[in-house]
Amino acid sequence: MSRRRFFAPPEAFNKQAVTLTGDEARHLRDVLRLKAGDDVFVFDGAGKEFRCTIESARRDQAFLSQCHEIAPTHAESPLQLTLAVALLKGEKFDLVVQKTTELGVAEIVPVMTRNADVRLRDANDAEKRVNRWRRIAIEAAKQCGRAVVPTIPLPISLESLTQEQNSLPRLMFSERAGVSLDQVFSQLTTPGDVIALIGSEGGWTDQELASASDAGWQLITLGGRVLRAETAAIAVTALLQNKWGDLK
Repeated sequence: MSRRRFFAPPEAFNKQAVTLTGDEARHLRDVLRLKAGDDVFVFDGAGKEFRCTIESARRDQAFLSQCHEIAPTHAESPLQLTLAVALLKGEKFDLVVQKTTELGVAEIVPVMTRNADVRLRDANDAEKRVNRWRRIAIEAAKQCGRAVVPTIPLPISLESLTQEQNSLPRLMFSERAGVSLDQVFSQLTTPGDVIALIGSEGGWTDQELASASDAGWQLITLGGRVLRAETAAIAVTALLQNKWGDLK
């Protein structure tokens, strides 16, 4: 029988007790119809998982006690992969968040690029989108057995990302002007951390490629076919996890 898993942030825990609120509490009571005395599992998104007993369940709040830490269903990947993705329209970015969370990314960074498919109206628009993506990441982590939820910061500009001083391997995937991934694999020993950057449907401008290359980013192509941005993000995550992570 699969674990009945719920999410609560670390601050929701108080010694050996935790309170579920909102959607998590409603799912426990109204969807799964769990009741006092039933055992459930709660993860905190930061790597810890607990077995708890339901004390009481109301519509918007459930109180759990006797929480004891246990080993998560699955260990985290040894590869700490930061996936930076240009803003995508519709549900494409939702798909990227869901699938790459399942594949084990540590962080997903939304990036504003010249040819991005989405233009943010204001700070409130950005915050709403990020809150949605964070909820999707929580649900994906819950489904796949992870106790870690990828962090998703507010969108940043491509210039801020590429010009940031960083000693980690930085891989920028492009439909042109790059080397093969095999060449990169042959040049790098197994890294613990990697940043991978995926462009928008409109692709990179020559200026964006040149600026990133000058800042030390390795430009990479993925063969002869032009992939959609969401396909490329998922494929890159799988390839890097297969080479350096736990997707063997």
